[in-house]
Amino acid sequence: MTAMVAAVRGPVISGWSAVSPYGIGRHAFVEGLRSGRSTAVELDPAEWSGPGERACLVPGFVIREVLGRKGTRSMDRVTGLAVTAVDRLLREVTGAEPGPASGGDDVALVLGTNTGSAQSIMDHTRDTFLEEKPFYVDPSHFPNTVMNCASGQCAIRYGLRGPNATVAAGRASGLQALHYGRRLLTSGRAGSVLVGAVEEHSAARAWLEHHTRGEDERADAVPLGEGCAVLRLVPADAPDAAAGLAEVVLVESGVAGPDGAAPALTRCVRRALRRSGVSPAEVWAVSPSAPAGSAGVAERGVLEALFGDVEPRWVPHPEPIGDTSAAAAAFQVVAVLATAEDAPDASGKVAVITSVDRDGAVACALLRLR
Repeated sequence: MTAMVAAVRGPVISGWSAVSPYGIGRHAFVEGLRSGRSTAVELDPAEWSGPGERACLVPGFVIREVLGRKGTRSMDRVTGLAVTAVDRLLREVTGAEPGPASGGDDVALVLGTNTGSAQSIMDHTRDTFLEEKPFYVDPSHFPNTVMNCASGQCAIRYGLRGPNATVAAGRASGLQALHYGRRLLTSGRAGSVLVGAVEEHSAARAWLEHHTRGEDERADAVPLGEGCAVLRLVPADAPDAAAGLAEVVLVESGVAGPDGAAPALTRCVRRALRRSGVSPAEVWAVSPSAPAGSAGVAERGVLEALFGDVEPRWVPHPEPIGDTSAAAAAFQVVAVLATAEDAPDASGKVAVITSVDRDGAVACALLRLR
C-alpha cells in the first residue's frame, strides 16, 4: 500500500505571491526575506488602539489606493489583503491585469483563516447593541462578519467559479488549506486551485491575543504581523507543471492531547514520511512554525530528534514579519520556495514544513523541490 501511495505524483506549485510587511508582491517578499530586515513599526495610537505599541504592518496598505474604489467601499482589511494577494498571483499567471473573467469554471480557491475578521465581527456586534433601532446598523458591514467573506469576495472579483472553501485551524490553517486544495485536484473537482491563508492586524485581534496568550508565550512573543500568501496548484500532468516550483508530496495533520504537542507532531511527521516513502536522508530543509512558548520549544525538539542526523537547513517562519497567526504556515511555504531559489542543492530534495497551534492543531507538509 505504501508503494502505491508513493508512486502517485502530487500536485505542483506553479506560482505564488504574497502581501506581507515586506511589501506587496512576490518580489517584495523575496527581497525582504533575503535582507532579514525587521518590519516592526511604532503604532499610531490615533489609528491603532490596543495593548501593543509595535506591529508588523503591510506598508502603505490602504485598500482603495491598492485595489481602486470599485467594490471596496465596505471591504475590511482581511478581505483587502486576500483580494490583493490573489490579484498579484493572477497577474503573474496571466501576465495581464486580472478582472471578472480571469478565473474560470475549474479554478478553485481555498483560504485559511482564524475567524475571518475579528474586528468586523466585534464592530458589527457593538453596533447592534449601541444603535437605537436595528435598521440603523449598516447592513453593508454584515458580510464582513462571515468567516468566508474574503474567499467569496476573491471569487466574485476574479471570476473563480470552481469550489470555494475557507479553512480555520489556527496557525496550521495554511497547511490545512493546502491539504484541501490537494484533495480537490486529486479528486478531479478542479483544474487548478489557489491556496493560501490570511491574517489582519487590528485592535480586536491585539486584545484577543493579549488575553489568550499563556505566561510561557509572553516572554518571547514577537509583535503581531499580518498579510496573505497564496499558491497556485496544478495537476502533475498539467502543461505548466513541468516548470513548477515544487511537488506537494503529502500533507498530514493531527491534534495534540494532554501530553502536549510533541507526541502528536512526531506521529504526524513520521506518518507523512511513511506514507510518502520519503526517507530522512532526502530532507533538505525543515521549516518550523516556531510559535512563542513551550509549543515552539516542543516543535523544534521533534524536528531535531527526527532530522538532526542529516543536518537539514532550517527555514523557520520569518520572524521579522511578526506573528502572522493564521497566515503563518502559508508564509512558511513561500519562505521555503524563496530560499530554494538561491540553493541549487535543493533540487529534487524534500522540505518538511510543520505547524503547531496553542489550541492543539498540528500539521506537516512535504514538498519536493524542483
